[in-house]
This record gives sequence, C-alpha cells and structure tokens, in this order.
Amino acid sequence: MDRTRPLVGGALALAVASGLVLAGGAGTAQAEDRNVARNAGFESGLADWTCSANSGTAVASPVRAGTAALKATPAGHDNARCSQTVKVQPNSTYRLSAWVQGGYAYLGATGTGTTDVATWSPGSSGWQQLTTSFTTGSATTSVTVYTHGWYGQAAYHVDDVSVFGPDGGGAGEPDPVVPAPPAGLAAGTVTSSSVSLSWSPVSGATGYHVYRDGARVQSVSGTSATVTGLAADTAYGFQVSATNAAGESARSATVTARTAPGGTNPNPNVPKHAVTGYWQNFNNGATVQKLRDVQAQYDIIAVSFADSTTTPGQITFNLDPAVGYASVADFKADIAAKKAAGKSVILSVGGEKGNVTINSDASATAFANSAYALMQEYGFNGVDIDLEHGINATYLTKALRQLSAKAGPGMVLTMAPQTIDMQSTGTEYFKLALAVKDILTVVNMQYYNSGSMLGCDGKVYSQGSVDFLTALACIQLEGGLDPSQVGLGVPASPRGAGSGYVDPSVVKNALDCLTRGTGCGSFKPSKTWPSLRGAMTWSTNWDATAGNAWSNAVGPHVHNLP
Repeated sequence: MDRTRPLVGGALALAVASGLVLAGGAGTAQAEDRNVARNAGFESGLADWTCSANSGTAVASPVRAGTAALKATPAGHDNARCSQTVKVQPNSTYRLSAWVQGGYAYLGATGTGTTDVATWSPGSSGWQQLTTSFTTGSATTSVTVYTHGWYGQAAYHVDDVSVFGPDGGGAGEPDPVVPAPPAGLAAGTVTSSSVSLSWSPVSGATGYHVYRDGARVQSVSGTSATVTGLAADTAYGFQVSATNAAGESARSATVTARTAPGGTNPNPNVPKHAVTGYWQNFNNGATVQKLRDVQAQYDIIAVSFADSTTTPGQITFNLDPAVGYASVADFKADIAAKKAAGKSVILSVGGEKGNVTINSDASATAFANSAYALMQEYGFNGVDIDLEHGINATYLTKALRQLSAKAGPGMVLTMAPQTIDMQSTGTEYFKLALAVKDILTVVNMQYYNSGSMLGCDGKVYSQGSVDFLTALACIQLEGGLDPSQVGLGVPASPRGAGSGYVDPSVVKNALDCLTRGTGCGSFKPSKTWPSLRGAMTWSTNWDATAGNAWSNAVGPHVHNLP
C-alpha cells in the first residue's frame, strides 16, 4: 500500500501488468515427456546456463535437493538474468517450473512461437515453487527459459528447474524415477479443526499427496500442508507420499496429532461481519481526512503507516502535518472517540514503501516492545501487518505472540498480503497466518495490482471479476483459516489502485457467493461460509474522494451478511 500515490505495487506490479501472469498447468503427460532442461539442478555448476554480467554462481547452500543451486545477484542496472535454450517439439505444451528462495525471483520462457510466459515471487525465506506453462508454435524447435531477480533487490536462489514436455532431442535431464518416501513428517500448529504438517523435501519429487487416516485429502507442491475440516479433540493419523511423472512413492511413516478441544474466538469486540478501511497519514491527492471524518460504516480503521527505525524490528509513528491535526493530543482524542463509538483503531506496519525487517529473536522482541509502546501511547487496539517486501514467518510469529502476551486477548491483529503471498499454505504469509490463528482477527488479501492467479480449483483467474475474488478467497477458506478470518480487500475507487478496481456490486456479489451461494460467476464453491468476516478497502480517503460510494454500498451489505 502506497504512502505517496495511488497503489501501483511498485515496479513489480507494473511488470506483472505488462505480461508476467501465472498460467495454468500443462496437459496430460505423454510417454515421451521428460525434462528437456540440461543441468537443471546446477550440479555441474553453470554448465549450459548463461548469466548476465557474471551475476550467477553455483553454491552449496542453500540447496533444495542434491549438492548445488544457483545464486544470482542483481546489481546496478543488471537484474541477474540466467538463461538456457532448450530443444522442444512444435505444437507442444510444456510445464515450466523451478524452486526459488531469497529475493524477488522471476521464471519465464521466450521464443515460444505463441505467447511467451513468466511468473514471479516477491521473495521467500524458504523454497517456493514457481510454475507456469507454454505451448510452442508450429515451427518452434527451441525456446529460451530464464530466471532473473529485480533491480536493487537481494540475491535470489534457484534449484530444480524443469521444462517438462515432449523430448525435443536436446539431451535433457534423465527420465524421472519414482521418488523415495518423504522423511521428517511432523505436526505443527493444531486448532480445534485443523492440523498443520511439514516434511523434508524429496529429490526428484514434483508434488506430494497428504493422507488422513488412510484417505488422500490434499495434493501440494511444497513441503507443508494444513488439513482442515477436522473434529475437535480428536486424534488423526497422517502420512505423505512424493510424486512425479514416474509415479507415486510409498507413504511416509504415520504421525498422529490431536485437534484442540473446542474453538477460539479472538477479538470478540470486533463485529461478526466487519468493514476495514485504511486511513492515510499523508496527502497523496486523495481527500485529506482526520480520523473523526472517517465514515461510520468502517469497523476497523488501520492508521497507515508506522515508520521503521535504525534498530531492526523497531517501529515508531510520526503524525504527518499534512493531515491537519493541530496537535498529537488532538489525534489521540480522535482515536479515543472512535473507540468509544465501538470502532477498532489499529496501526498498520508496512505498505508499498515500508520495510520493517524481523528476522531474528532480537528484532522480534524489538518489534513487540515498540508496537506495544505505541498501543499504550496512542490507544491503538492492535496492529495490521502489510509488509510487502517479504517476511520471515518464524520470527514474525514470535514477534506477534510476544505482542499479544503484552496486549492481552483484546488485541486486534489483521493482515493485508498480496495475492501471490496466499497462493498456497507453503508461502511465508500463509504460514504466518496459520501460526497465529488463535490471535488473528482477519486476513484482508489485496485483490488488486495483481497478475492472473490460480483459484482453489486450479484454474487461472484474472483480477477485476467476481471469480477472482471468490476462487482466491477459497484457497484461504480451504487452507486452514476460519471463515471469520477471511476478508476481501479491494480499492475504494479506480484512483485507489493501479489495477484491479471493481464496482461495489461485484464485491457484494462475491460476498453473497461465499456466504449464501448466490451471485457467483463461473466459479461456484462447493460450500458456503456464512461467517466470512467481510471486506476491506484502500482507502477511507479514496472512498471520501468518491463521495463514500464504496462504504455506502458495501458497508450495509457486509453488516447484513448471514
């Protein structure tokens, strides 16, 4: 979220808008299909790969499998592009994938003879699989596949590149063999209705099947999953198998986990169905507001944004004179008045330009201590996590739990991840949300400034539609979050975002589809979630600029959900 201009999500969002969109999976593999990339795991150094400006090197750590991986470091005007030309068959479909971690990482293919493709990740502290697919033209016999980072960002790592499809005669990787059973299966966070699982990666595996009491319940590409829909205070046995084009491994040893007795109801003071709005502590051309001017339809008001300090993890807040307060005391009085009216006022951390790094025990403690001090000083009800430059789920979990222990059970905790951050339970943001589920109020994902994304049905959806909202929300609803912890985040007006604005009627249809089963587009969920929390917008200021059209339409609709 942007402090200075309508939300465009930075250069990355512009790159996505210009063609970096996530494509669907390839068709059914044929007998001659194989990985046509050479030295796909960088076990032979950079053989068969070319990296711009000597930006790439083979390293022994971190690696996903084998003994080596690629590390490429952007510098100056170089984005650390590493590429390889592979032999392909004309008129054929190939599934392109790679495992990445570290800084921003792109994966794509050019010279396909049809539509060139690419996908990307905003960075991750653990291995994350990027996947897309392309179809070759009638005369195409070679395609260039590539990875690259982003200007001024940290180094990225790549391992286990795969260009899977008909053999083009280029002596690619050997045909796959059935992988070994996964090891290290362990149960993690447990709630009254879900159990999170993790396991060690298996060399050569492209996916994993998760079994509950002998029945397959999930298929994932990463090395973690959350099994939902479980009964409270009940023991279950879990196993995992590894898969690739050659077949499925034997199942792992069984791990038993018991669900918690009964559910949790964090933040009982927040309405069952709530509207969240971000209030701008700056002037970017939208209507300048004081908190007292924020429309009454908003139940949670996120003050945007906290500022970082020179101490890692530590935050502070500086009231911008541009918003017109005569004094800090006047601002604090407005917070108190909103709270007296039954509203929650929280402090948002991050935004498009905000970068608070929490990657150690010391920075986690610094965050918790400074956030709590600001809650005490200003009267904030809690915090919103809107970090858009990558997070470390392990240490941010520690920070939020320390803050919760100080603030008590009434603390309001919200999050606003980007769409790419919530595509699977293996992403850092999703892992964070599940790890703090017992203290989490709502995740209002930003359904804007986004490329096309996968829905929970495995199909690709483009932003700006009912289906984009419902099919992506379904991932969170089926991935372990309680329906009360899921909200739809959209711009308040066309000027509030670079792309992805939808008319309030589309938001209302999406809410009805998810809660009542009506108003759906082509995607129709298999069930409804009547306790869905509601909706969020950027921002109350852009809403006011448009005459409060968004909150006047969406607010009453949210408050009248079942």
